[in-house]
Amino acid sequence: MATDPRNPSDSYLAFWREYHMCTLTTPRPDGTPHVVAVGVTYDPGGGEKGIARVITNKNSRKVANILAAGAEGARVAVCQVDKGRWATLEGVAHIRTDAETVADAVARYAERYGRTPSPNPDRVVIEIALTRAMGRA
Repeated sequence: MATDPRNPSDSYLAFWREYHMCTLTTPRPDGTPHVVAVGVTYDPGGGEKGIARVITNKNSRKVANILAAGAEGARVAVCQVDKGRWATLEGVAHIRTDAETVADAVARYAERYGRTPSPNPDRVVIEIALTRAMGRA
């Protein structure tokens, strides 16, 4: 069922606060989907649209896919599943490299997943401006 990514139900938001690994789907330059396991944080109040964040290495395939989409960003989706519950967030992804944004995303990751990632000078943030949310949580 569809939900507003900026104003989700309490149960939908609670599901995104639980510890679950997720998938991130990005488009390869040839248009085929690239799907990988990631940790995701979700902030429904991130500006005009909700924001989802993925921390990753700047040399990863997912980052290359997003950068290949150009300045307008790449249409992507993140999804998590737990038995009969599931939730998907869709939106437009951009790569953020500034130290403040990276530190904020790492702190959000640590809060959700209960551990702070090791320092990584090549860490970047995939920031997704959400346009759609759906699921059964």
